[in-house]
Amino acid sequence: MANQVRIWDLPTRLFHWALVACVVGLVITGHVGGTMMQWHAWLGYAALTLLLFRICWGFLGGRWSRFSSFLYSPRSVIAHLRRQAHPDHLVGHNPMGALSVLAMLAFLLLQGATGMVGDDEISFTGPLNKFVDNANGLAATWYHKRVGQWVIVALVVLHIAAVLFYLWKKQDNLVKPMLYGDKTMARTVAPSRDDMASRITALIVSAVCGGLVAWVVQLGS
Repeated sequence: MANQVRIWDLPTRLFHWALVACVVGLVITGHVGGTMMQWHAWLGYAALTLLLFRICWGFLGGRWSRFSSFLYSPRSVIAHLRRQAHPDHLVGHNPMGALSVLAMLAFLLLQGATGMVGDDEISFTGPLNKFVDNANGLAATWYHKRVGQWVIVALVVLHIAAVLFYLWKKQDNLVKPMLYGDKTMARTVAPSRDDMASRITALIVSAVCGGLVAWVVQLGS
């Protein structure tokens, strides 16, 4: 009998859509440039805060938000590609989806780090640029503008394409659970914890992450 199971807790869902908004805003402000670079910086700090939160939430969050639920072995990835995946691997992030999430987190962190130390010698200097020599600052800016942003755009496009593929070809709506939290399952599945205590913990963790990013930014003042 089909039943509704809480897969994505509220903090994970808020993180996801807030990061989407930040990435869209970063792409727009980065290409407009000029006075919008201040907004680019603020959005970058917000994105770094979100990324730090997600790393912490990968250990503290609900069952299906934890890294332990989607860190798969190469054998599991191969089995998924052969359509022989374990049923639990199809509840939250499947093996291919997990690779996409981990790649997105890694490249967004790298993009944030290069932005913090970069200097485009025109309209923006990262708050930590003074801690690196000029050559490394310019190299970071080159990666940030010429490589990193396009890697992230490619990952986003692949992510959207995968969501559409699952919707059209497999009749599996991956967006709805990320909006409402629940997923219809044909078998018994352990739900993610998503109670008030969990949400308060998430609020505290996000505040600490925001404070850490603010402190790092202030180091360059």
